[in-house]
Amino acid sequence: MLISTRGRYALRVLIELAEHTDGCYVPMKDIAERQGISLKYLERIIPVLSKNGIIEGLQGKGGGYRLVKSPEECKIGDILRLTEGDLAPVACLECGAKPCERAFECRTYPLWVEFYRLVNEFFDGKTLADVVKTDMSNHYSI
Repeated sequence: MLISTRGRYALRVLIELAEHTDGCYVPMKDIAERQGISLKYLERIIPVLSKNGIIEGLQGKGGGYRLVKSPEECKIGDILRLTEGDLAPVACLECGAKPCERAFECRTYPLWVEFYRLVNEFFDGKTLADVVKTDMSNHYSI
């Protein structure tokens, strides 16, 4: 499973906004600069987040974007599903997929089901607040 730049950048934008909880709007230009994301790419991500009630925007002087929900309410899983679609590791588990004809005889099907459940539980168990308070001095290494 690979999370695309769209999903990763959406998280970075939302983390940036979560760090500005003073109620002020953060200009898209500032987000783009600090996060190293092109404005053109942000213009494709921001509407998805806005349309789904995670952020709101204000035009004009003093405008920009801010979180609508608190960081504690924003599950990472919900954000990734908005930007990535279903997090299913195989096509037969995607939302709306027709039932697999081989499901009852497929030796790998139980693996994919368990992995799918673990991925969703993991990302649904994390919020923007959790990510914001992550200690950056203690990076994970693979």
